[in-house]
Amino acid sequence: MLSFAAPLSRFGVQFGDLPTHGASVASVLLSLGQTLPLAVRTRWPAACLAVVGASFAVYECLGCPPSFGSLGLYVALYSVGAHQDRLRRVVPLAATSGYVVFGVVLHVLGSPEGLTDYLLYYMVLAVVWGLGVQVRGRRAQEAERRRLSAQMAIAAERSRLAGELHDVVTHHVTAMVVQAGAAQYLTESPDRLHDALDAISGTGRRALAELRFLLGVLEATGDAALRERAPMPGRVPDLVEQTRAGGQPIELVEDGEQPTMAVGAQLTAYRVVQESLTNAVKYAAGRQTLVRLAHSPDWTDVEVTTAGTADDAPTSAALLGGGPHVSGGRGLTGLRERVEMLGGEFAAGPRPDGGFRVHARIPSGGAA
Repeated sequence: MLSFAAPLSRFGVQFGDLPTHGASVASVLLSLGQTLPLAVRTRWPAACLAVVGASFAVYECLGCPPSFGSLGLYVALYSVGAHQDRLRRVVPLAATSGYVVFGVVLHVLGSPEGLTDYLLYYMVLAVVWGLGVQVRGRRAQEAERRRLSAQMAIAAERSRLAGELHDVVTHHVTAMVVQAGAAQYLTESPDRLHDALDAISGTGRRALAELRFLLGVLEATGDAALRERAPMPGRVPDLVEQTRAGGQPIELVEDGEQPTMAVGAQLTAYRVVQESLTNAVKYAAGRQTLVRLAHSPDWTDVEVTTAGTADDAPTSAALLGGGPHVSGGRGLTGLRERVEMLGGEFAAGPRPDGGFRVHARIPSGGAA
């Protein structure tokens, strides 16, 4: 409608410098031909340019008065550069051929424009098209960046869930194996055998509960997945008591008052104790184990030490410092990644007296 509204109706593109005639039905129809196709410029940009370009050429060749609608040619060219998916090389060539025909017709009709004028106007049109191409390229780069970011997020989530599954399965299955192995020697003590079987059953139920939770996280989508991104941590005293029921002598010492910790920090502290006790049961069964939690307003220090030797345990690149290192496998590597991701410190390795020590310093708000 701006093409027919004063004073905008008098502003527009005029090329060819042919004698101008008054408004007519043809000029109105051609103005509509330069504007109405813009409604589909993003869906069918090539068709839009073809209609708008042809209407513009006929409009100028007939010597119609300047029209604001003639600016639609620039919009159509920009849209081709920004939105054309198929035949991206053919469309500019076809448009160039149309422009050459347009120039020849103007020359035949007596246009005073010279070759330089045609080249300059062509360059203006090419710049408009190039702007659309540049915008399309930036949009494609942004889409690729988002795709790569999504892939990285998926990989990180898979790694996180793999670590959770490792911690849950390894700890609980190891505890059940140890408890079942001890139960076979209690057949002559029905009361103790009953307690051992109850411990095995409780461990199995806890393992199933945690596995169901993780499967729920895998199946969740949208807001539910975001809310359930990290499982709620358990209690360290319950974990110690569960492992102690399997026959491992464990002492728990807690110093200071536990500060308000982010869920991720609480879960990491719990996993450090869980993995350390799992390794103690696997590699130092029956040896005295000490779990120490030291709280301060900004940090929580988690230390698990096991008496005895662990010389036959495998080495791991997850351990830092001098001397030989001992690891329980992927678990300690995962612990290091967890703690350092929160901005904490992690160390694990053999003690001078032959025992083994795992220490983690976890910031209270590291996962906030």
